[in-house]
Amino acid sequence: MPIEIVCKIKFAEEDAKPKEKEAGDEQSLLGAAQGAAAPRDLATFASTSTLHGLGRACGPGPHGLRRTLWAMALLTSLAAFLYQAAGLAQGYLTRPHLVVMDPAAPAPAAGFPAVTLCNINRFRHSALSDADIFHLANLTGLPPKDRDGHRAAGLRYPEPDMVDILNRTGHQLADMLKSCNFSGHHCSASNFSVVYTRYGKCYTFNADPQSSLPSRAGGMGSGLEIMLDIQQEEYLPIWRETNETSFEAGIRVQIHSQEEPPYIHQLGFGVSPGFQTFVSCQEQRLTYLPQPWGNCRAESGLGEPELQGYSAYSVSACRLRCEKEAVLQRCHCRMVHMPGNETICPPNIYIECADHTLDSLGGGSGGPCFCPTPCNLTRYGKEISMVRIPNRGSARYLARKYNRNETYIRENFLVLDVFFEALTSEAMEQRAAYGLSALLGDLGGQMGLFIGASILTLLEILDYIYEVSWDRLKRAWRRPKTPLRTSTGGISTLGLQELKEQSPCPSRGRAEGGGASSLLPNHHHPHGPPGGLFEDFAC
Repeated sequence: MPIEIVCKIKFAEEDAKPKEKEAGDEQSLLGAAQGAAAPRDLATFASTSTLHGLGRACGPGPHGLRRTLWAMALLTSLAAFLYQAAGLAQGYLTRPHLVVMDPAAPAPAAGFPAVTLCNINRFRHSALSDADIFHLANLTGLPPKDRDGHRAAGLRYPEPDMVDILNRTGHQLADMLKSCNFSGHHCSASNFSVVYTRYGKCYTFNADPQSSLPSRAGGMGSGLEIMLDIQQEEYLPIWRETNETSFEAGIRVQIHSQEEPPYIHQLGFGVSPGFQTFVSCQEQRLTYLPQPWGNCRAESGLGEPELQGYSAYSVSACRLRCEKEAVLQRCHCRMVHMPGNETICPPNIYIECADHTLDSLGGGSGGPCFCPTPCNLTRYGKEISMVRIPNRGSARYLARKYNRNETYIRENFLVLDVFFEALTSEAMEQRAAYGLSALLGDLGGQMGLFIGASILTLLEILDYIYEVSWDRLKRAWRRPKTPLRTSTGGISTLGLQELKEQSPCPSRGRAEGGGASSLLPNHHHPHGPPGGLFEDFAC
C-alpha cells in the first residue's frame, strides 16, 4: 500500500533578510575590491567643508541646544545673503548707465563740418516756362495757363523731367554768391556741391569726407564767411496756398558731418536777409550704449550691407529711406532728393506724395519708421547771433559795387559766418553704471560677510551633491533582482516512490544482494516497522 508524506513548508521573511544583507555585503566588498569608494555622509562632509558654521550645525557629535542655535544662525545668515543677492541681481538687470562729459577733449579730428544752404524759394519765376507752369500747378499754386491766357484744357506738353526742372529753375549759386572766404582764403561756387532736398536744388560746402578742409584756429575769421543775394525778385507770386507755399524770405542752413546727408527741412535753421549771422560751433562727439543698456545701433559688421545709397548709417539717412519706402508704396515712384534708381515722381503728384510721406511716418519705437541713434555720433552745437547789415556807410558802397540800389541791398543781402568757438570738442559718453564685475564683487562681499563662502566653497557643495547622487544612481541600477518562488498554499506533496528515487541512499535490496550496506548502523532498528520502511524514510 503506497504511503504519501505531506510536508508544510513556510518561508519566513526574517530568514530572507539576512540572505539579502549578505548578498549586499558581498557586492559592497566586490565594489570595494574594484576601487569604488562609498560616499561621505553629511556629518563627515560638514566637518571638512569650508562653509562657516556648517560643521558646528551638521557635524558629528550629540544633538543639543548648542547645535540647534548654530543651525538657526546658519539658516538666518543664508537667508540674509539670498535677500541681498536678489537685490543686487535686480539692480544689475535694470542696466543703469551714466553720462560722462569731457568738455575739453582734443581738437576735432574730422576738420571743418559740411555746411548746406538752400534758398527758401524753390523755383525762379523768370526761369519757368509755360510747360513748367503747367506741370507745377499743383506744387506752386500758379494757374495752369500760358502767357497768352490759354487754359489747361487746350494745352499739350511732353512729359516733364523733374530733375531738369529743378536744375533749370532753381536758384544758381553762381548768381547768389557775392563773396566767399574760408580761413582767410578766397573760395567760389566751385567749392560747393549740388545736393537735392525738400527745398529743391541746394549747395553743400566741404561735402567730400575724403578731402575735408581743416580748421586751423578758432574764432571769427577762421571759418566760412559768405555773402549771398537771395534774389527776392525771383520769388514766385502766391495765387493760392498749398502745403509747399512759403511766406518767408531767406535761406535755410544745416551744419552736419560729411557722412550724414542733409535733412534740412527739419534740422536746418533760417538766416534772414539784412543781417550778418554768426554761428559759433562746437564739435560734440557722442557715444551711446547698445543693448541691453541703451537703444543705439551698433556698427555693422563686414557682411552687413549699409543703407542703400549711403556709405554710412545715420538717422537722417534712415529717415530718408523710410520716406522713400512710403512714397514707393503709395505712388510707385520716388522724389528727387531720395536715393535709388526708381522712377522719379511727376510734378502733378509730387505734392500729394510729399504730404502722404509726412502724414504716414511716425517716430519712436512704435512708429512705422524707427531709426535708432548710432552708437558713435558727431554733431555740432550752435550759438547764433546776428547784427543788421548794411549800415548807412556800407549801403552806398555795396549798391555801387553790385549795381543795385540801397533798398535792394537791405532786402536781399545777407552774410553768414560759420566758425569753431575753439579747437576743442565736447565728448559725452554713456557708460554702464553697474557692470558684471561690480556685481560679482558685491556678491562675493555679501557671501563672505554672511556665510563665509567663496566660489570654491560652492564647488565643494556641488561636488558632494554629485557624489551622493551618482552613488545612489549606481545602487539603483545594480540592485539584484529577487528570484521568483512558486508555491501552492505553502504545501508540497511527495510520494514515497518519488522519495526513494530522489534519495541519495541506495536501496536495501541492493545492499542485501550486493554485499555491504551503506546504511548507518543505527538505521537497523530491530523494533522498526516491517518491510524496511523506517530505513527508507530515514535515508
